Amino acid sequence: MVNAPAMPPIAPARSLEARYYIDPEIFGQEQAGLLTRTWQFAGHISQLEKPGDYFTFEIAGRNLFCIHDREGELRTFYNVCQHRAHELVRGTGNSNLIVCPYHAWTYKLTGPLHGGPNIKAVPDSERNRICLAPVRTEIFLGFVFVNLDPDAKPMDEWFSRVRVELSEYVPHIERLKPLEWVEIPEHCNWKVSVENYSECYHCQCNHKTFSTRVIKPDTYDIQPQGYCLRHTTECQNLDRMSYPIDLTGNPCAGKYSSWFLWPTFSFQVYPGNILNTYHWRPEDVDEVVVWRGWYTIDGADSEVIRKLAIQDRATTVEEDIHIVESVQRGLKGRGYRPGPLVIDPGCGVNSEHSIRVLQQWMREAVDA
Repeated sequence: MVNAPAMPPIAPARSLEARYYIDPEIFGQEQAGLLTRTWQFAGHISQLEKPGDYFTFEIAGRNLFCIHDREGELRTFYNVCQHRAHELVRGTGNSNLIVCPYHAWTYKLTGPLHGGPNIKAVPDSERNRICLAPVRTEIFLGFVFVNLDPDAKPMDEWFSRVRVELSEYVPHIERLKPLEWVEIPEHCNWKVSVENYSECYHCQCNHKTFSTRVIKPDTYDIQPQGYCLRHTTECQNLDRMSYPIDLTGNPCAGKYSSWFLWPTFSFQVYPGNILNTYHWRPEDVDEVVVWRGWYTIDGADSEVIRKLAIQDRATTVEEDIHIVESVQRGLKGRGYRPGPLVIDPGCGVNSEHSIRVLQQWMREAVDA
């Protein structure tokens, strides 16, 4: 009897090559491609409560603004006059019309040209076609997202279960307003920071407070749901929690969960149904700003949440800054060779199965 030939060993999944994190050309590709055809966080509806309210923001180097029109709709436009390309608005404010500071061309809140000095000198056929360039906009549980791709699929197709699941964890999410927002610069590629967020393999080694006074690490797991990575775990024993929670307030009160929406945003619910958010803003190939938000019903002050935000900033956030900046320095060194990912068939906290999925999305964004 002839023995069957031995099957060759399966090559382990390996991390991305350093070039994905340090090559300015790859960052340029992401700015021109990935970040312009995916859903990006713009702001919160509480910033646009009255007709005429607006705020400006940037996506992939493009200057945009979102405004509340008189019909109650939130609209987003490129922040550029259709006359001679001057920026239309800055920061935040309220206006009955959108007025260009350069030559006083004015636009309705819905985008069409309204008027301007001697504008009748422009033929009617030309003048009637002038309108601000719109950007696809969706309101997702009170959060404003935009996509520069006008043909993009709706967010509920990208992230099919998130709306329902988040509403279970935070039943009052539509009433939330920001309590505080904090901008945290990190000297690393945005993908390094996102990867660090997307696994808890490092948590017990690096996040003592989070691992012993907020969650139970041995229950931590991350699973893909479409273009969402869903984190789940149980809260720590109540006598060890770093802040008080009421387990009777909601069936999900004793759980921690996170919904990372590829590529740059995450909803995160701490035990006690406390919502906070991450928004990664890529600034350069090795610079990213992480915008952290904390929310309460109607924006009411909360000593518990403010203390939790301080604790989080002093522990987990500060610890992660040192990690991701060290990784970025290591990626620039000549000695790095992509190592194997730790893939446990049972998943769990000591597995990098979520990183394998995430890095596949990263490859596709650049190599497709």
